[in-house]
Amino acid sequence: MDENDEEPRGELTIRLPAMPADANANGDIFGGWVMSQMDLAAGIRAAERARGRVATIAVNALTFKKPVKIGDTLCVYSNIEKVGRSSITLSIEAWAKGRAQHERTKVTEASFVMVAIDDEGRPTAVPSETLDD
Repeated sequence: MDENDEEPRGELTIRLPAMPADANANGDIFGGWVMSQMDLAAGIRAAERARGRVATIAVNALTFKKPVKIGDTLCVYSNIEKVGRSSITLSIEAWAKGRAQHERTKVTEASFVMVAIDDEGRPTAVPSETLDD
């Protein structure tokens, strides 16, 4: 992961509010909720690249940097780092923006590995990129 935490890397893939139902008794959003939003973003971006179904096969180097608070807007960015025969590795960053603030803060980062799958759930080749992508 890049040590530069001033600007998000990648494409904005998901943006949503952190709601009270997603929080613990201290008012911090559960890490599992943040991770699930990151997994959704990885799935969206990988499925676009694979032109079909994908499944998460690994989450590496997940780091929670700062808490997300109720009312924050969670912005999840995705960047494709590597494409293998059937796998796609993405760096995923989650940034939070407070209700009354315009500044974003990186709250979580991870590397997700997705695998392209066929209708039976078996790994399948990721199509090569073409000029019309």
